[in-house]
Parts: sequence; structure tokens; C-alpha cells
Amino acid sequence: MPLARFALLTRMTAVAGLFVGLAMTGWSQTAPAAPAPQNTPEARPLPVLDYSKAVSHFPNPVGPYTARYLAPPNLANTSRIDGLLHDGKMYLSLNDAIALALENNLDIAIARYNLNIADTDVLRAKAGSSILGVPLGVVQNTPGGGVGGLGGQVGSGAGGTSVGAGGAGAGVAGLTSSTLGLGPLITSFDPVLTATLQEDHSNQLPTNLFSGVPIVQSNTGTVNFTYQQGFQWGTNMSLGFNNSRSVTNNAFASINPAVLSNFQFKLTQHLLQGFGLAANTRFIRIAKNNRELSDVAFRLQIITTVNQIESMYWDLVYAYENLRVKQESLTFSDKTLSDTKKQVEIGSLAPIEAVKAQSQVAADQQALTVAKTNLQLQQLLMKNALSRTLHDSNVAGAEVIPTSTMEVPENEPIQPTEDLVNEALRHRAELVESRIQLNSQELSNKAVRSALLPSVDVFAYYGGSGLGGDANVSGIPVCNGTNGPFCYNPAAAPPPFQHSNRVSIGNDIGQMFNSTAPDKGVGLQVNIPLRNRAAEAAQIRSELEYRQSQMALQQTENRISIEVRNAQFGVEQNRASVASAQAAVDYAEQSLDAEEKKYQFGTSTTTAVLQTRSALAAAESTLLSAKAAYEKSRLELDRATGQLLDHANVSIDDAAKGQVTHLPNVPHVVPRTDQPAATAPSQAAQPQ
Repeated sequence: MPLARFALLTRMTAVAGLFVGLAMTGWSQTAPAAPAPQNTPEARPLPVLDYSKAVSHFPNPVGPYTARYLAPPNLANTSRIDGLLHDGKMYLSLNDAIALALENNLDIAIARYNLNIADTDVLRAKAGSSILGVPLGVVQNTPGGGVGGLGGQVGSGAGGTSVGAGGAGAGVAGLTSSTLGLGPLITSFDPVLTATLQEDHSNQLPTNLFSGVPIVQSNTGTVNFTYQQGFQWGTNMSLGFNNSRSVTNNAFASINPAVLSNFQFKLTQHLLQGFGLAANTRFIRIAKNNRELSDVAFRLQIITTVNQIESMYWDLVYAYENLRVKQESLTFSDKTLSDTKKQVEIGSLAPIEAVKAQSQVAADQQALTVAKTNLQLQQLLMKNALSRTLHDSNVAGAEVIPTSTMEVPENEPIQPTEDLVNEALRHRAELVESRIQLNSQELSNKAVRSALLPSVDVFAYYGGSGLGGDANVSGIPVCNGTNGPFCYNPAAAPPPFQHSNRVSIGNDIGQMFNSTAPDKGVGLQVNIPLRNRAAEAAQIRSELEYRQSQMALQQTENRISIEVRNAQFGVEQNRASVASAQAAVDYAEQSLDAEEKKYQFGTSTTTAVLQTRSALAAAESTLLSAKAAYEKSRLELDRATGQLLDHANVSIDDAAKGQVTHLPNVPHVVPRTDQPAATAPSQAAQPQ
């Protein structure tokens, strides 16, 4: 490589290093913090990995250009489940069930990824790009518990916002805002350094008679650099540095080889459309709001799942208790059939009485079969909800034995309805989500209003150029005062021609920056849409959607108020049902005792005894159903007021990490004094 070309490339590389250093300083800019619409526990950040921060160039220069590795999901059950297994049975308290769900439930595990997905939108917005949206829907793919609800997504661009909230059989679908992605275009906040390195060999037919050669050959080397960056106040900066070195066989070339260099530094500032932080940082602030929304949505996921697990647990308790009642009924009817057959044999009863007793045994056997299969189903649903996989044979084949029982307090605490409603309005996740969304919509509206304005940009630039190489003046006479105007005067010649010897690349670069040939100016660029209908439509639509969201927020508050009152009514009604069912059981027990005594003295019949015993079994089943309904109504009241997690002492931080360090403590639940009957799924349950 010729020495001149090597020197040129060396210096160009040094200049490129300066551009890279300038780019590194540009990468350090930070965005203003988004406003916090709600300073409540429901909106505080959760302890998860933070993907909203970019990978630094130091100590790994290629770090930002390397894909990050994410470990595959861990599908093994946590060790907590092994501690509950004994002799092929899983002895499960309600608190243990909630703890296992926080660690293993797949609905929660799937929703946990949304927290990091929201981080990536923050990182994207910091670069000046539009955001992609954050999934906020409640995941409800775990069967059992009877929990319903709706889900959604919050996003921007062509999408918008849509939020759903799950509850105990009730949900709310959010409104869709399609204007969050509208507004002035944002220049990338991430600096971009563009380089062009090119070597060109060209052969051309001559275009004039003075080339001196039949084919004009030229070799051109190009080294160009461009640095571009946008800033959050609506300023765009560009810096270009262009260099070329050409060698030709044209004998009449004035400079050969010729080195041409130029640079231009340009600043452009938006004055109307796209001016200021509000328009240019809207995606950053909305993305941070969406990150808060993902935290709130995750809390709503935990509320929904805990609500479901508690409901499933009481279904399991009811299934065991119902199995016990059916087994006792079958045992009693078997004994009655045996006694009746003996009395038929001695002739004290008619044969038809044995037939009636046999019919009752068959009915009780059928009811017991239904109770067994229902218990097996509830066990399977519970194990599925509390584990990541059922391929673990120890878990798949284990019986789930509930060790907690329902407790109906003697005196129901009475809290004023208005206080409960106020608690709900402060704590319900749906309301926190709606308020954050309103804030994001307001931020977007400011940008949409800015897009109504004409585009007026002021710009200023400064540049310079330089020319160097070998001056070809051998064929031109030197001026001596007598040879006329067509002569060569070194003193009056431009810099490249002041000396007939080579001008170095250093002099060429020096010419760019010493104002030998400056290029500078200022200007104003105006773009006025004469009708502006698209911007008008977008602006009024954004305002309409904002007002619509305000109305929807009020509607949600009204609905929540009704939910709280309805839940409070449910607790009162179900407590009354428990008292009524308990009285019915007491009466049925006394009636059965009296009927059995009458039967012993021959004043009653087998049919009367069986009917009384059936009435007792029905009363006991009604009592079990009433207790389960009462527990679920209290659960629904906690959900409706937004205090389910607080009352159950559930740690959201533990749920976010997937590792429970503080065991939940559900109130009004006591350990069982007697363990329920436990059977393998393929065996009959036997009462204790």
C-alpha cells in the first residue's frame, strides 16, 4: 500500500476513535422519571431481575450486540412439597396449600414473566422507540375453584390498552386506547455511528480531447463517518466526516493523486411539533407506567390464584366430609338391613321391610360412589394447582389430606359497609390499574396535541473542506509579467497549487478546520398541512378515549361498591344458613335417636328409621355445604375489599421470587382434631 494511502487510513481510524468516544458520552443520557399516580402498596416495585437497563460496553465492548441467555423454565416441584409427603399421603394445611401455590402454580409462573417483559419496553422506550405493550391479563388455566375473570393487554401503537381483572366469578374488561402510539416522530436517542470504507477501480471512455489517454482509469478510496443522535428536548444532531483519495491516468488532471475531505456539524431543533420533553419522552413515561401496571397486574394474579386455592381447599374439605357422611349412611343402612333380615326370619317383620332396607343400601352405595369420585377429582385438581408437574410419581399417586377445618366464629365482627367500601376503593388492583392508565393516556394526549401543530424546525450547520495531493502544474507557464493572464503564479494560487510538490493529508485536514474553505449557515424549515384532518381526528379521538376511560373508572368504582355490599350480604346470609343447618342437624339427630328407641320397642318400622336416618344425612350434607359457602363468602369479602393477601399474610415479594420465606396465615382456620378418611384413588374410603 502506498505510504500516502496508509497515512490516510491511519488518520481516518484515529478520527473514528474520536467519534466512538463522542458516541459513548451520548449513551449516558437518562430519561426523566415517570410520575407515580398512586403511592400505595399495590403499586410498589417487585424484586425481580431488571431488564430495563442496557448492557454496558464495559468491560465487554461487544456486550450490547450479544444476545442475552435466558435459562429455560424450571419445571420441577419445589422441595416444600416433599416435606408434606408421608407414607404416600400429602398432609396439607390451608397455609401450606397457599405456600405451595406461590412457589409452583403455573398460572403465577406464567404471569411472573410479564414483569420482565414490561422491563424490556422501558429499555426500548429509552432508545426513543415506540413501545410494544405489556400483557396484563390474569392467567387462569388452572382448573378448579370456580374462579372467573377476564384478561387483557396494555400496549401502544396500533394496539392500545386493555386491562382485565379476575375475581371470584366476576371480572371487568378494560377499554382499548388506540391513540397511545400517536404523536410526533421521535429521533432515536441511541447514537448511531455509520462508517463507509470503499475502494473503487473505474475505467471510462474519455469525454473530452484533453484526457491524453484512450481509457481514463481512476482508483478511488473512500472513508466516510456519520454520527447521528436525537435528544429528549426535540433536538437532532448530526456530524459527517467524508474523505476520498483518487488516482487517475488523466494527464491533464490538476491534482493527481487528489485528496478531498469535508465535514459538517448540524443541529436541528423542533419549535412547534415535537418540541419539549412531553412529546419526546412520552413513551419512556408510559413504559414506566406500564411497568407499574405489570406489578399491579401480578398482585391481581396472586389475589386470583390465592382465592382459587382457598376455594379449592374448602371444596376438598367438603368432599372428605361428604364422603364421611355417605359412608356413615351406608354403614347404618347395612346394619339396618342385617337387623331387618333377622326380624324377617323370625317373623316379626314382613319380607317387604327387607326389600325396602336393601333398596336403601343400594341408594347409599350409589351416593358413596359419587362422593368417592368427587373426592378423587378434588384431590387431582388440588395437586395440579400446587405442582408444576404431575410426572412425579410420589405426587401423582399421593392422597391429599386436608388438615385444616372451617371455623365459624361465635360472634361475627360487624364492620360498617362504608368503611369496607372505602377499603376497596383504596386497595382494589383494578382501580389502581385504571388510574395509572389514565395517567398514561394524559401523557399521550399531550403528544397528540403537539402533532396538531405545523412542523417548524430551525437548523444551523458549520463545515469545512480541504483539498490536497500532488499539484500538476508542469504544463502551465510560470507568470513572469509578460506572458498574459493564462499562467501559473504560485503566490496567488489556491493552497493546493501554491507548491508544485505534494501537499500532505495533514494539511488537507488542517484546511477543514482552519476556515480555509468554511461552509456555514442557518435556516428555517416549515411544513404546514393545509387541511390537517388526520391530526384533528387523532386529537379528538384521544380526548374522547380519555373521557371514556374516566367514565369507565367511575363505573368500576360503582361496581366494586356493589361487590362489597353483595359480599357482606353473602357473609350474613351464609352465616344464617350455617345456624339453620346446624339446628336441622340437631333436630335430625334427636329424631333418629327417638325413632331408634321406638323401633327397639316395636312401635316403629324399618322404613321410618331409614327415612329418619336419610333426613339426618341430608341435614349433615346441608350443614357441610353451608359451612363451605360461609367460608367462601368470607373469602369473597376479602377479595372484594382488596385485603385478601393482607388478611392471609401473603408476601407478594415471595410470590415474585417464587420462594416462600414467610408462611401464610389465613384467619379463622383451625387444625383438625381428627384426620379425615384417606384413600388411594383406586380404593374405597373408610371412615375413622
